[in-house]
This record gives sequence, C-alpha cells and structure tokens, in this order.
Amino acid sequence: QVQLVESGGGLVQAGGSLRLACATSGRTSSSYAMGWFRQAPGKEREFVATISRSGGGTRYADSVKGRFTISRDNAKNTVLLQMNSLKPEDTAVYYCAASKNSYFTWSSDYWGQGTQVTVSS
Repeated sequence: QVQLVESGGGLVQAGGSLRLACATSGRTSSSYAMGWFRQAPGKEREFVATISRSGGGTRYADSVKGRFTISRDNAKNTVLLQMNSLKPEDTAVYYCAASKNSYFTWSSDYWGQGTQVTVSS
C-alpha cells in the first residue's frame, strides 16, 4: 500500500512554468513505477508521463513531449513533474499514480487526490 499526495498546482499565464510534486508514503516508492495523468473538465483522464522504478526510463504523451519533464528522487520518496511553456490546453486536474507494473506497460494501482493546474491565455 502506498499513499500519494500531490502539490504545486496553481494559476499561471500561458508560457509560464509550474512544478508539481508527489510525495509518497507507506511502502517504499521505489517499489513502483510512477506517473502523472490529467483530467480536464468534460474529458476523460489522460496519460501525461510515466517513469521507471530507477528513474532511468520515461515516457511522455506527444502533447507534452519537449515541454514537461518527469523525475523522481527515491531517497526522498518524491516524484516531480516540471512543466514549461504551459498552454491553456494544459489546464486540468493533475493526478499522481503508482503502478506495480512497468512504466511502459502501465496499469494504475494507486492514485493521489489531484492538484488543479490552470493556465490563462
């Protein structure tokens, strides 16, 4: 069992940056692949990025590739999502997730409560 708590969301102008953090507790976070997902109003939750247990492997949605960077610090049980060049279409609730599977063949086992990101034009 692992608990996930996101932080770092907020309101930012288009072109700006935000850094989201996911703090994990319970079972050691390095036991899980980790990921970020998002859900905009009226839309389904979608994949943003995932990272392997070691941090050596990452995957990104095409819509964020080159703008977002996922990373992890297993010593601090933290997963980060650095978001640059933000666009209004990035507005969503962002969720941290953990998987017992791999970062490449993902299946979500645990979810955080989400943090709101709003990008104004």
